[in-house]
Amino acid sequence: MRLVFLGTPEAAVPSLRALVEAGHDIALVITRPDRRRGRGAKVTSSPVKSAALELGLTVGHKVSDLEHIEADRGIVVAYGAMIPSSVLEKLPMLNVHFSLLPRWRGAAPVERAILAGDEITGVSVMSLEATLDTGPVHATARTAVDSKDATVLTNELATMGAALLVEVLASEDLLEHPVAQSGEPTYAEKLTGETFHLLPTMSVVHLERTVRLGRAFTLINGRRTKILSGHVSPAAGAAGCIAATSFGVALVCGDGALMLDSVQPEGSRPMNARDWWSGARLDAQHAEWA
Repeated sequence: MRLVFLGTPEAAVPSLRALVEAGHDIALVITRPDRRRGRGAKVTSSPVKSAALELGLTVGHKVSDLEHIEADRGIVVAYGAMIPSSVLEKLPMLNVHFSLLPRWRGAAPVERAILAGDEITGVSVMSLEATLDTGPVHATARTAVDSKDATVLTNELATMGAALLVEVLASEDLLEHPVAQSGEPTYAEKLTGETFHLLPTMSVVHLERTVRLGRAFTLINGRRTKILSGHVSPAAGAAGCIAATSFGVALVCGDGALMLDSVQPEGSRPMNARDWWSGARLDAQHAEWA
């Protein structure tokens, strides 16, 4: 089948590679423009662009680049922008979405599933509509969330989604007979910087889930400290204090404590939490997190 592919992050790469391996003709890959990132503001390409060039595929950066391309279908995986209805009228598209629709429509389905404590999540291959993640579903695949962090779960779903996409394209029945979504929809709102800010007012379960998203941080005696990993602990104390015992270092909240496994102090490298505490020489009686 002659296809166009729209995607941007690493999570979209398995689907692109799977389509090529399955023998589909990828007429054009559309991805978000190169960006300046990191120190020195070096210009870098998206993971999808890097993979497409490695595979010898033609790359564009605007949806309007599709106007002069003849294709049977478009494939969208985490492209990062809505596709105009005028484009969808000319070219039907399939979307690989990392949730079991209609649960977690929107921009951050993996992270919202973790924060909500979902036991099961999955991927859906749906027909793309101009409205947000509302199209009929061709096929789904499920997996347990367990204690997986966002990176592990996203990688798993990306692999599952790639296999499911190839399966749908190979099946006339699945491709031509999608089923309308049923059930109460929920929406995966976009994450903000404050989503990752650990606070003593949170429950210990919410603290642990937030750490699993990556990018979690708190302010320890006013200094920003990234919390890279941790687990629920029964350590006691007043909410907002830091409990330093022979068992480790814990951030105490109202219903328990988050035992820190690894951290990254501001301006430093990642390190074991006990090593950080020893080097920081903080007074546990006066150390606070907020």
